[in-house]
Amino acid sequence: MKKLFLALATVLVGCSSPELEVARWQARADNVTITRDDWGIAHVRGRTDADAVFGMIYAQAEDDFNRIEVNFLNAMGRLAEAEGEAEIWRDLRMRLFIDPAEMRELYRTSPPWLRDLMVAWADGLNYYLFTHPEVRPRVLDRFEPWMALTFSEGSIGGDIERVDLGDLRAFYEARPVASSREVEGSGAAADSLETEEPAPAGAAGAGAWVEPGGSNGFAIAPSNTATGEPLLLINPHTSFFFRSELHMTSDEGLNAYGAVTWGQFFVYQGFNETAGWMHTSSSVDNIDEYLETVIERDDALHYVYGDEERPVATRDVTIRYRTDTGDLGERTFTVYRTHHGPIVREADGRWVAVRLMENPRDALMQSYLRTKAGNLEEFLETMELHTNSSNNTVFADAEGNIAYLHSNFVPRRDERFDWSAPVDGSDPATEWGEPLPVEESPNVINPPNGWVQNTNNWPYSAAGTHSPRRHDYPAYVDRGSENARGLHAVRLLEGRTDFTVESLRDAAYDSYLTAFEPLVPALLEAWSALPEDHPLRRRTSEQIAELRAWDLRWGVESIPTSLAIYWAEHLGDRIGDAAREAGVPGLEYMATRAAPEDHLAALEAAAAQLEADFGTWRTPWGEINRFQRLTGDIVQPFDDSAESTPVGFTSSRWGSLASFGARTYPGTVRRYGTSGNSFVAVVEFGDRVRAVAVTAGGESGDPESPHFDDQVDLYATGNLREVFFHPDQLEQRARRTYRPGA
Repeated sequence: MKKLFLALATVLVGCSSPELEVARWQARADNVTITRDDWGIAHVRGRTDADAVFGMIYAQAEDDFNRIEVNFLNAMGRLAEAEGEAEIWRDLRMRLFIDPAEMRELYRTSPPWLRDLMVAWADGLNYYLFTHPEVRPRVLDRFEPWMALTFSEGSIGGDIERVDLGDLRAFYEARPVASSREVEGSGAAADSLETEEPAPAGAAGAGAWVEPGGSNGFAIAPSNTATGEPLLLINPHTSFFFRSELHMTSDEGLNAYGAVTWGQFFVYQGFNETAGWMHTSSSVDNIDEYLETVIERDDALHYVYGDEERPVATRDVTIRYRTDTGDLGERTFTVYRTHHGPIVREADGRWVAVRLMENPRDALMQSYLRTKAGNLEEFLETMELHTNSSNNTVFADAEGNIAYLHSNFVPRRDERFDWSAPVDGSDPATEWGEPLPVEESPNVINPPNGWVQNTNNWPYSAAGTHSPRRHDYPAYVDRGSENARGLHAVRLLEGRTDFTVESLRDAAYDSYLTAFEPLVPALLEAWSALPEDHPLRRRTSEQIAELRAWDLRWGVESIPTSLAIYWAEHLGDRIGDAAREAGVPGLEYMATRAAPEDHLAALEAAAAQLEADFGTWRTPWGEINRFQRLTGDIVQPFDDSAESTPVGFTSSRWGSLASFGARTYPGTVRRYGTSGNSFVAVVEFGDRVRAVAVTAGGESGDPESPHFDDQVDLYATGNLREVFFHPDQLEQRARRTYRPGA
């Protein structure tokens, strides 16, 4: 016991009675069991919801503490303490919105039930560190309950990330820095973190294409299923290994299963006994910039608002960063804010404030409460908090309800203004109103066609002909458009009334590539338009024959898939500047305006690259497109000489519903996926829930674990495994049951 308390001294900094704290943790652990199934998935049971939170975050830490810590370093604006000076500006951006003093006060004034969950969350992480002294946190060796408020929404890219780091740096580097110095500290240099997906290197080189983000959600009403039970497809597209898969239950009615963003204590994409929810990135316009008129008077800064001159709020923010020697340095910035929000850049001599949803306590409440909503009515009640700002929701419940629910933070605004551009902050008419109520949003609830879908496309095709009408809503409600996945989804869902768990799974992996419908005919027409003796026509005749016979479907054995994707990428590189100048989307320009010579030159270049990289242009897609997981690093290394798995599905830009964002890396000619399908589940509701699912790679981030890559083959083939949701299922498939700390 003495050794335990010596270890505790490094964890419980500032705690006056570590013995009492450990006793509290152990008492909580006695109320929790963790059962690991065949796949290493944690099924956590607690006496109370707080007990379940304690257990589920402990289980997450067992699987990948590194990802938990990195997420909270990023959320709290402390990433530079691990990564170094290059991350100062990312940290400063977070700290414009996240003030630890404000978070502590929000915690203090939170409802008791929410405080209990936050305490249990911090206790679970601290108990993990206490019982695993071999784990060396990079920075966070002590978690406090208020920290949960800094990361209260489970999206991969939060609203704050819309603020451009280059513009932010240009503004604040031009202002006096209060201080910059080195402080005491030590530690080894940390591994780098890739928090934003780079542009993929297509066949024509890096930077030509940006991998689409987003997700797919389908809900099928009982009228359209073979069993008469509703179905839900949950298919988030994120960076791989961004979320844990787990199950959390309590004697207080909690029973949620699904994908949990590392470090959070709620199921973000998932289901309970009677309802399921799937979030897709929204194209709502709910982040606005205000041009502020700032003047200096009486040695203080003011900004104009109507007839007033209001003081510009200021505070000092100190960012600590790891130096090349492993010590810590720090820089202190004076940051500025108006009532519209923090100042993030300058434009034409005026300061620009950014306004977005800043309500972390309600966001955390909504994120948790929806996991306990048993039906649509209860789910809609959680939406009254209006904090699900960056996402739409596709929903289904056991009562037979299905719904597409649009982003539920949409401030009412004066439609005279163009909200896609900065507005005049001095004009009170540009003030935000209250969020639109649910009934004024472009939602679809129980449409007569019996299905809803969203693929990060606009809401105006969510239910086919029964969708909301665009002209009925202000432009700021949604600024998106249709996409190739949306067209694909509608075709699969329309007119079908015999869906099962298996057939909905198959639909989610349907191999048709919608984007090539206009592209391949345009290429064939371009080839036919050239004179018969044209050199390009002669040199590409074999490739044209291959694509002419193609059924536009991906597959690991498909040669035309390889050829078509390399050709389209080369063509996109050739016409990119012209398309931008014309203001026409790249794929549309390729199909309608690209010159015949551009089409054929791109095809020739594609064949030449395949020949150079793989020895023949007749290379099956599965030889190129691969899944590989070699280490537990957040930024994965890739190696053509190491083992990898072929993947048939492609980038979602081509209309593939199953998404695999892959590119080449230094030293590779094969493409390795890092984003896209990450967690996939199909759920059937009724008297008894049935679900199948798969997680990219495996549940554990430890390469020594059998669950590091045990789901790779299932992932690559879309062969989803059964979910052991019910106690009788889990009893048969339990491989280990234990209490935290045991």
